[in-house]
Amino acid sequence: MEPPRNSIGDVPRTARIARALASPLGVLILLPLLVIGAGIIVLLLGRRATRDASDSMARRQLSSQAADVQHEVAFALDQADPMLARLRALADPTLSIAEVGPRMHDLMIGRPGVANVSIGFPSGLMRGTFVPDGAPGEIQINESIIEGDHTTRTNYQVVPGGVRAVASKTTDYDVRKRPHYTLAVQTRARAWTPPRVYFSSKTTGITCVEPIYAADGTLQAVTTVDFDVGALSQFIVRAPLEGSRAVVFAGDGTILAYPSAPVPEVATKEARLLRHDDYQDPALEALFARAGTASVRDQRFFELASSDGEYLASVAPLGGERAGIKAPLDWYLAALVPERTLLGPTKRLEKQSLLASGGALVMALGVALMFAWNLVRMRRAVSTARERARKAEAKIVEMGAYRLVSRLGVGGMGEVWRAEHRLLARQAAVKLVRPDALVDPLHRAKAKERFRREAQTLASMRSRHTIALFDYGVADDGTFFYVMELLDGLDLDRLVREFGAQPPARVIQILIHACQSLAEAHDAGLLHRDIKPANIYLSRAADEVDIAKVLDFGIVHTIADPIPDPIDVVSLPAPKAAEILLPPTSKLTQAGAVVGTPGYIPPEQVTGTGADARSDLYALGCVAWWLLSSSEVYARPDEESAIRSHIHDPVPELRPRVKGWLPVALEALVIQLLAKNPDDRPADARELATRLRQITIPDEHAWTEQRAQAWWFAHRPRPMITAESSPLSVERLLVPQNSDQITAAPVAAPEAATMPAIPRSQRR
Repeated sequence: MEPPRNSIGDVPRTARIARALASPLGVLILLPLLVIGAGIIVLLLGRRATRDASDSMARRQLSSQAADVQHEVAFALDQADPMLARLRALADPTLSIAEVGPRMHDLMIGRPGVANVSIGFPSGLMRGTFVPDGAPGEIQINESIIEGDHTTRTNYQVVPGGVRAVASKTTDYDVRKRPHYTLAVQTRARAWTPPRVYFSSKTTGITCVEPIYAADGTLQAVTTVDFDVGALSQFIVRAPLEGSRAVVFAGDGTILAYPSAPVPEVATKEARLLRHDDYQDPALEALFARAGTASVRDQRFFELASSDGEYLASVAPLGGERAGIKAPLDWYLAALVPERTLLGPTKRLEKQSLLASGGALVMALGVALMFAWNLVRMRRAVSTARERARKAEAKIVEMGAYRLVSRLGVGGMGEVWRAEHRLLARQAAVKLVRPDALVDPLHRAKAKERFRREAQTLASMRSRHTIALFDYGVADDGTFFYVMELLDGLDLDRLVREFGAQPPARVIQILIHACQSLAEAHDAGLLHRDIKPANIYLSRAADEVDIAKVLDFGIVHTIADPIPDPIDVVSLPAPKAAEILLPPTSKLTQAGAVVGTPGYIPPEQVTGTGADARSDLYALGCVAWWLLSSSEVYARPDEESAIRSHIHDPVPELRPRVKGWLPVALEALVIQLLAKNPDDRPADARELATRLRQITIPDEHAWTEQRAQAWWFAHRPRPMITAESSPLSVERLLVPQNSDQITAAPVAAPEAATMPAIPRSQRR
């Protein structure tokens, strides 16, 4: 279907609308409208987010308060178990009050929430503790003895050496008729009484009772520990949010504690337990109407609407199984948070958002004017930039005297190409970085300096076991490049992953080659700092095979240089993990990054305690371990734990990980290379190579030229790019460690075209 058209020519209506919106007048109208719309959306989203955040904060604080109160109340109630055990030893009517009284007195000291303890006997004799009126800090002892039709109660004060009678009166009190006594006789086991009003103090409390029976099954005594709910309410602090209230109630609806409200007069007049309707509190009545008295196992939240406003309410279980009694206490903690407490931040946000929206609208009008004024010029700039980008992409196919044939790898900032010399027809690998990938001038300058440094480093090397550099320079469009030999073979990482662990004799030969390359670099005062399997390439040239070459000198630095260039370091995933890993004064903690690969990094290179040539030997020992066992020394799930293992963990045993023959001397040498202290390693690469050559290899295990040729003939690794331009290596050289991965698969390039060589003034 064709788009709708109007009467003016053949221009579609949608195209005319798009042009109108893109015009300066359209921008002046559209941009302020977008700002207003965005402001309204942000206001609504912010209001909701603030309300949700306040609600979430309230729920967290109420959950924390419930947990704290539950812990404190549980601690107080659990005192009943050890106290009943001690009362059991005093439940002997033949003991005098002078013997029992002081011990019961001492049992009460330092017991938060405990009101009294008592021992009742089947004869009607009762001994207990109490706090006299007007003396809240004093504990006295009472003894009730039934004499005929009345009971004589005597109060005692504990004095040094015994007790002293202070008062005596006649009452009708009979402990055998008290609810706690009858409950103990009925259950014949330890139990909690329902909340009740105490006989003497007229306060609300709960009692833990335990009957004591003789061996023949006769009742000997009933012991009790009384808890004053009023005293326990000291643990129920006021709710943590402004204007909120906390209440403790039993499952039958009895109010046990309500610190936020005054005690109703009916509590003192009628000496009975209180219900929620005794407080005449609309929020409390709404809570019980919504929550009821059904027991809950976990904390619940819900919203309430009452005559005095809306509330966020929570109910959490409080009692649980206490003092070894399986029947749980049916107690709950409720909290009421007024909605105004939750909406306070939201209202402040609305006022601030209105002011901010007004200011943003004024700014939008100004920006719209500027945008409309520059609209035409910006369009022209975009067109120019596109043309330059097209030309740069065309130029990238030619680098000086080399013609780029096929792209071998590409990443977020750089590429590696297979190239041919225009005159000599010699194949090479060209590594380059696009100028548009380095927007920051500082990074561009450092990348250029890195290329210069790496090129000069490689060019100074003469060992046949170091990658050879042919040329380097900067193209007209700012692209950095250098040309190096194109190797035929595979790196040690791929070697082990595809063909498994290698014979020790072959490993010795590879290590000797690597030592020859490193010895030359160390003599020049240079450290490699990133020796790993991917940076040692096993190649062939003509009829020679098994030629090891050390690659990737992109993060090389001088031994005298104490701190690496920040562009060279590899960032760790989390600075906090680095702080756990190292002492606060270490380089890693200060910089948040280290140089190297986590699976092959020397301890001193991480801690910054002075890396030298022996640090490269440590990494070479890790490579030897990889070749012999097909696993890393410290195989860990993440980089942080791998680095931690290199610093702290002892070296594991190598022999159990190697299948087949392993020279004892080689095993010992690898373990020595992995020593935490550099002084315990070989002194330099030449000493290491000498010791490797001295290892005795039986004829049946020797890696001869014939065996090497046979291996290459059988496997014939497909021609590869130089390991210097392998996906991981190039990516680490050209871009930060967390950049996009380079694709390893070769990509065909456009038809190569001959272009003028780079001016000599721009080459190095």
